[in-house]
Amino acid sequence: MRFEDSLDGFLRHMKMSRTGSADTQNAYHRDVLRFLQYLEEEGITSFEDVTKEHISRYVTALRSGEIGGQPLANASYSRNLSALRSFYRYLNKYEDIENNPVRMFRGAAGQRKLPEYLTFDQMEKLLNCFDLSDPAEIRDRCVLEVMYACGLRVSECAGLKISNISLREQYLTVLGKESKERMVPFYHRCAQLIDLYLRVSRPQFVREEHDFLFVNQKGKPLSPRAIQLICEKAEARAGLSIHVHPHMIRHSFATHLLDNGADLRVVQELLGHENLSTTQIYTHVTGDRLRRVVDEAHPHSRRQK
Repeated sequence: MRFEDSLDGFLRHMKMSRTGSADTQNAYHRDVLRFLQYLEEEGITSFEDVTKEHISRYVTALRSGEIGGQPLANASYSRNLSALRSFYRYLNKYEDIENNPVRMFRGAAGQRKLPEYLTFDQMEKLLNCFDLSDPAEIRDRCVLEVMYACGLRVSECAGLKISNISLREQYLTVLGKESKERMVPFYHRCAQLIDLYLRVSRPQFVREEHDFLFVNQKGKPLSPRAIQLICEKAEARAGLSIHVHPHMIRHSFATHLLDNGADLRVVQELLGHENLSTTQIYTHVTGDRLRRVVDEAHPHSRRQK
């Protein structure tokens, strides 16, 4: 099988198994393609012939900028290795390749960037900037309210179905990463907004009925990019001095829950995180804020400045 055929099969597998976002899939495509070009330049024609030494020379050249034109930051370097590990797992499982020279390589250790979030007051200011006499603004407010009430990823919000929402019981079922379903409850105000949107706004936009909850003015499902634009418009209207993006609303959901005493494992379940360690980063956010409060408010802290 040609290298290109294996790459095509890998990308189809990622898409069908919904492994990662579209951005991740595109990045893995670029990363693996660059690796395959390196193998061809080395005169290697079979994955079975790739050794750990080949991988070592490749990642060294990649990180230094000899391949790619510029040195890689730790995050980009780690993503390249992750792409190669995923690619070789695919080869081992689906193309009967026994060799896996990438297995022992690990990404660069680095401090994980803390997630940006809105304070509760900023979040309320964002949500309250809409004119609920306008059908389009009812929809936009409802989009942001649902993301904040349920901690949804932007792709999950765009893919929400009416049939997966219970206004009476106040919960929704969302399809997350790798097609994993989870049930998320929401509060009464969110239920009221969804009901208002379904009664007033959506019927004005939809021309041919379908099950997607959020639609644009042509009645088509709202795209993730459209939701990003809704965030940016709301940010400007609310007069916030921070760039608001959909994932920031998800971060705010998690941070506000932990600030108010929610159990970490419950937040993990609500966010749809497979590993608790992914959720634990929000404890660092709340811890850093507590430290700043003490530094600014405690009399002994103030005297030391």
